[in-house]
Amino acid sequence: MKFKDIKALASVQGPARSTGERLARKCYSVEDMRKLAAKRLPKSIFDYIEGGGEDEVSLRRNRSSFDEWSFLPKWGSVDNLDLSSTLLGGPVSMPVTLSPTGGTRLFHPQGESAAARAALADGIPYGLAHLSTTTMENVSAAAPGLRRWFNLEPTPDKALLQAVLDRVSAAGYEALLVNVDCRAIGHRERDYRNGFTAPPSIKPKTVVEGMLHPAWALGFLANDAIAFPNLDADIPEGPLASSPDMWRTLLAGSYEPTDWDDIQDLRERWNGPIILKGVVNPNDVALAVALGIDAIQVSNHGGRQLDHMATALDVLPDIVDRAAGQLEIIVDGGIRRGSDVVKALALGADACSIGRPYLYGLAAAGEAGVAHVLKMFRSEITRTMMLLGVSTVEELRTEGRDLIRHRNEAFTRTQPTPKADPMGLAHLRTP
Repeated sequence: MKFKDIKALASVQGPARSTGERLARKCYSVEDMRKLAAKRLPKSIFDYIEGGGEDEVSLRRNRSSFDEWSFLPKWGSVDNLDLSSTLLGGPVSMPVTLSPTGGTRLFHPQGESAAARAALADGIPYGLAHLSTTTMENVSAAAPGLRRWFNLEPTPDKALLQAVLDRVSAAGYEALLVNVDCRAIGHRERDYRNGFTAPPSIKPKTVVEGMLHPAWALGFLANDAIAFPNLDADIPEGPLASSPDMWRTLLAGSYEPTDWDDIQDLRERWNGPIILKGVVNPNDVALAVALGIDAIQVSNHGGRQLDHMATALDVLPDIVDRAAGQLEIIVDGGIRRGSDVVKALALGADACSIGRPYLYGLAAAGEAGVAHVLKMFRSEITRTMMLLGVSTVEELRTEGRDLIRHRNEAFTRTQPTPKADPMGLAHLRTP
């Protein structure tokens, strides 16, 4: 081959002009973003993202459950492929939401505000955790046009509940994400080994890890102390002190008991949509419908609560049958690819929610990292739908069960039923 031929084939790229362009050149999957996040964060902080409860069986099953479903593409034209849909009565540019995550500024100084801005730019909803490290008001100010949902636990303290709801409403949050899987905090052994106890214990290895990750350490030390300002009903005037009592409440799980009566009371107090997050038992779906709940998020809390808990895909078909279209269904846990989203929708979900994937992006590159993760999901969902043979989210949901099969489901061989010829293809059949 001549030199001029080699030169014609060579593609020499100039320096990246933005963080997004740099990520596009080196990160082709969520796993690539995960590796970048692991390099940037001290191990103890990265473990806080990665870890699950006890032996982490649920954590691993969340991922492997998606691998047990295979696609059965259909042949035909795919016209005007469109990822847009509706969720809780409002538009979404693709069937994905960002799940609430606590302690987000541990991973990047921009924290929740960066994730909210990326969600706004992409046209999808964002869930803010009650244990967020940025006030709900500041998140609203950072992304004023965003569809914002607020995450909380039910409480029998009605005065406190009403004060929180008033503040959430005043800050412009349209829906509540109510945890029903946090009656106690899961036994997260990675966190205990790393000093995430009540109160926090700074271990020598944590200090060393911080020194070995100077970019993260500089951002951590140069910004406000980590605080949980949404725990107060009133807007705090300054950073919330990390008192031992607060940390015992957060990490030890000293919650007062609540029941369906508290969900009913919450329904009566809140005029907007309510999503019950953490539903896996199909029997709970009928109760949620009876109380006028708008949606459920089928979830085992990312494998961080009860270990050996069923995964979303384990129970999704039964939950879809039980819901019978009377409420909307969101799925989370183990979602790492756009193809995972397509599988959940094919099984009847209305949308999927991601947590760890966007935290990887945030840890790796702030707002640009979250935006790149969402860009990858959009591209993967589009490509999977194209190859599967569907054009819209609605088509995927209505026809999806014919396009996906579990590895334990047997193929049945039946004689094809003669059909009409609406497409005029009879001339193509072998005589």
